[in-house]
Amino acid sequence: IFEDPDGGLESEEFLPSGNGKKAIRFTDFEGKTSFGMSIFNLGNAIMGSGILGLAYAMANTGILLFLFLLTAVAALSAYSIHLLLKAAGIVGIRAYEQLGYRAFGTPGKMAAGIAITLQNIGAMSSYLYIVKSELPLVIQAFLKEDPNSDLWYLNGNYLVIIVSACVILPLSLMKQLGYLGYTSGFSLSCMVFFLTAVSGPSSQLFFTQSLIYSDMPTWHTGPLSCPLMCLFTFLQTAYTIPILAFAFVCHPEVLPIYTEMWLYFFYNSKISDFSPSKKKMQKVSNISILVMYTMYFLAALFGYLTFYDKVEPELLHTYSRIDPYDTLILCVRVAVLTAVTLTVPIVLFPVRRAILQMLFPTKPFSWLRHVLIALVLLFFINMLVIFAPNILGIFGVIGATSAPCLIFIFPAVFYIRIVPKEDEPMSSVPKIVAVCFAALGVSFMVMSLSFIIIDWTSGTSRAAGGH
Repeated sequence: IFEDPDGGLESEEFLPSGNGKKAIRFTDFEGKTSFGMSIFNLGNAIMGSGILGLAYAMANTGILLFLFLLTAVAALSAYSIHLLLKAAGIVGIRAYEQLGYRAFGTPGKMAAGIAITLQNIGAMSSYLYIVKSELPLVIQAFLKEDPNSDLWYLNGNYLVIIVSACVILPLSLMKQLGYLGYTSGFSLSCMVFFLTAVSGPSSQLFFTQSLIYSDMPTWHTGPLSCPLMCLFTFLQTAYTIPILAFAFVCHPEVLPIYTEMWLYFFYNSKISDFSPSKKKMQKVSNISILVMYTMYFLAALFGYLTFYDKVEPELLHTYSRIDPYDTLILCVRVAVLTAVTLTVPIVLFPVRRAILQMLFPTKPFSWLRHVLIALVLLFFINMLVIFAPNILGIFGVIGATSAPCLIFIFPAVFYIRIVPKEDEPMSSVPKIVAVCFAALGVSFMVMSLSFIIIDWTSGTSRAAGGH
């Protein structure tokens, strides 16, 4: 057992052996991820198509309530990562499923694996749904084709398959997650461009309206104006919190990134400088969450201030009403398509690991299994994307089920079970807070699912007209 610089203990099962050779149980942990690359990978795991649904969420809640909910979900996500890292520090650096196994045996491992699989399949489906809906418009704008033509290269279903086979599959076959740090950095830069482009025209439009109506008690309602009551609008709140939760789920990727960074620092640092501990990984998590929090709020704010109550569940689809051939909008579409495409391989890694942990827990690494699982996953996700009616259902249902399990419930109950009672009895403040955290997750799941079911049965969902 090695002493953790934060005061905890790290199991030596994932540490190098004393003869200087690596003694790594899971062979995809090779220690290839530096601190900076870890931030890129985790930030890219957080960021995704969820950013396109946040303006719609703000339209449902109003600006102030949205900001409060966004801040709360971001803070809770950071706290749940703290629980995961503390539990991982006690039993050794492991995958999420291994914490479930240590806490509750095989049922715990299976529950965590199933939740990770559902969550990340939902995430990858939403990313590829963006490709399906936006890539035909980009090609159409570049080639000046008739939007009503039935050309095969304007068919989103064909394009999703081509992108999956030519771009996503090769990246998904890499052995180490750390290698994707470069694509993650490029993906994040594309989303920064998206944010810059969205905030530019939106802020100009917003301040123009403010000057026009500054002497009036309220602004006129309409697609480009809004009453002051918009600050506290509560329309269609069923999907708001699930969308926010969906946008911050990165927990399945935390422990693999932590493990690779742990080993990277061990092999590339002097022993006196070696501190790739929970504290360092928590710093990676906090920086990633803070950056995404800022990007999320600005993208939602400026998207909302452009369209107000006319904003659609997928923001780019709303912008197409202005001018689908506009050069800036076209560049934004390309940037978002690039970002979400490069995010899919990052999200696929934890799903493959979850499947391996559930079905082949004692088998050594096999390239055949590695490739076959990626192929089967991409085939299934492509079929789901081709037949899915709209993206809001993916955001809502996944955000209301697996997201609260991965953010709230599992980290809390794993922490309660793994941390010894001798160190923290159930009456201690950390354990009580963890219990409340798990209860919050259960309440959130029940509330969100109830609202979504009521929304569906009432027939009032704004998603009905989705693309």
